[in-house]
Amino acid sequence: MRAADAKKNAVKPWLKQHWVLPKADDPEFVCAMEDVLEVYQRPPDEQRPLVCLDEASKQLVADVTPPVPMQPGRPARQDYEYERRGTANLFMLFAPLAGT
Repeated sequence: MRAADAKKNAVKPWLKQHWVLPKADDPEFVCAMEDVLEVYQRPPDEQRPLVCLDEASKQLVADVTPPVPMQPGRPARQDYEYERRGTANLFMLFAPLAGT
């Protein structure tokens, strides 16, 4: 039985956040992290703009069975089976201090 004020789906154990966690007493890691954080404290410089890079690898998939579109009162349905069509690497560059 759930508590009356409990929110539905509040606990999602399949979701995980990944972080770089330093080992206990690792001064080299702390020093390197401080160097990275110091970059964000620099004053803006047009000759040396702060540019950030993010990357992700994504799996490309295709439906094996065509999905069934939604109808009034019934959500769209899609089979869990898929065909793998390789992978793609995504790269994003942005200059946060320039607003781009």
